[in-house]
Amino acid sequence: MPTPVLGYAVHCADGDLVPWSFERRDLRPDDVELEILFCGVCHSDVHHVRNDWGGEQYPIVPGHEIVGRVTRVGAEVTGYKTGDAVGVGCLVDSCQHCRPCEQGLEQYCANGNTLTYAGKDQRDGSTTYGGYSEKIVVTEKFVLRIPDGMDLAGAAPLLCAGITSYSPLRRWNTGPGKKVAVVGLGGLGHMALKLANAMGAEVTLFSRSPGKEDDARRLGAHNVVISQNEDEMAAVAGMFDLIIDTVPYVHDVNPYIATLAVHGTIVLVGYLGPLDDALNTSPMVFRGKALAGSLIGGIAETQEMLDFCGQHDIVSDIEMIDIQDINAAYVRMLKSDVKYRFVIDLASLGR
Repeated sequence: MPTPVLGYAVHCADGDLVPWSFERRDLRPDDVELEILFCGVCHSDVHHVRNDWGGEQYPIVPGHEIVGRVTRVGAEVTGYKTGDAVGVGCLVDSCQHCRPCEQGLEQYCANGNTLTYAGKDQRDGSTTYGGYSEKIVVTEKFVLRIPDGMDLAGAAPLLCAGITSYSPLRRWNTGPGKKVAVVGLGGLGHMALKLANAMGAEVTLFSRSPGKEDDARRLGAHNVVISQNEDEMAAVAGMFDLIIDTVPYVHDVNPYIATLAVHGTIVLVGYLGPLDDALNTSPMVFRGKALAGSLIGGIAETQEMLDFCGQHDIVSDIEMIDIQDINAAYVRMLKSDVKYRFVIDLASLGR
């Protein structure tokens, strides 16, 4: 029988998130049910809730940085048992047979993957609801194991912010001898600093304003460059093998491309949409530089990231909130008033 659960949902683009009761499906043979303990608050949650990208169907229960414990498993599940600490990220299913899926790149599923919330279940067409709730039911393949001893609340943002930063670092072979820069010190940026440092790179933060040096170095940066300072930018011209650009709004990427080394790449992970400023292709052609994009990671790579974080004692810097404070948290997040990720304590649902 379907399971009634309580969550927080938004019912229109200009509405607040409010308590809402709905049903989770009964277990299929390959399903895992988990009690949600913590859920990170992602910038994309706000975009979905406010219909910034268009096409949203309400009500929406957001949340795709989910950590909890297994409460039940289907008859065919072999990898998990009751009590296991597990996570669920941005995806809960994909077609499993297209070329990207066969390569472990479910995030690029050619037939359309199933988002953890505001998506359509590929088997029965039902709407998916996310982690701002008591429980969730997910097919086993899309459940992730949280390493033993990892702080569960701090682990939640790894399921989106962590993998979004980790995937391009791995794809562009970050390691000793590489010079990596990060644009923006927010939820994504602070994870990119931690991860690039742990991989052995020399790490630099680009910041628009002074005052973040101490925090940046605590998080793993060896250097801080003020991007509004022409002298500081000139001093790092042609330096970086890889730049992870986490800025979530329209901005000019040309000044950062000037700081790439020959064959260097700048990877956009924070912004979706057209760039207002024209891209100067001259340094790209004459110096072999590249502009690329990256979207989260596949399931195997996400598990690899979690294991890497477990080995290097990496979790997100978080501020814990009760679910009743979620609307205020959205306002603060849009003002960058959080260091560096809100995480909801779902025990507050019962208060």
